[in-house]
Amino acid sequence: MIRFLLRFLGLICLAAAFILAIYDGTKSIAASRVFLTSVRTLWELINANSLMQVKPLLTPYAGGMLWDPGMVSILNAPAFTLLACVGIVLLMLGRRKKPLIGYARS
Repeated sequence: MIRFLLRFLGLICLAAAFILAIYDGTKSIAASRVFLTSVRTLWELINANSLMQVKPLLTPYAGGMLWDPGMVSILNAPAFTLLACVGIVLLMLGRRKKPLIGYARS
């Protein structure tokens, strides 16, 4: 059941990444310049209040280094790459294990 859920969420993330890549591509073609939707922009479209609540939670840890170089670089990354990476990791976690062959079963 857990493997199914991980694979399902991984496929949803990959589908969303593909949709965002198509969206960014068509917007880039229409504007005649490269346009990439950042994770911050996508998060603000979905729920802006939760983004403002995350900053006070992360700033006290690691002397503020967890927020400023860490989370800010993640928020500035293109959204389709982050969703694709999360989807691939979830698919890898949900894959079936290969059967062992020969004497390696012990």
